[in-house]
Amino acid sequence: MNNTIRQVHRWLSIIFTLTVIANFAAMALGEPPAWIVYSPLLPLFLLLFTGLYMFALPYVAGARRNQV
Repeated sequence: MNNTIRQVHRWLSIIFTLTVIANFAAMALGEPPAWIVYSPLLPLFLLLFTGLYMFALPYVAGARRNQV
């Protein structure tokens, strides 16, 4: 499960980076459509959740280790 979350986080970061680059490229050409402007938000929120999960892993593992 942890390896899957890490792999998803990596791919989401690539998708997020590409959407931000596309956003800047579209802005350089003029007024971009709304779907291009807001396209980085979905990968960003998913990155937030996967990142928080990975951030909490060591603390949860330490709490479990201290209970046993």
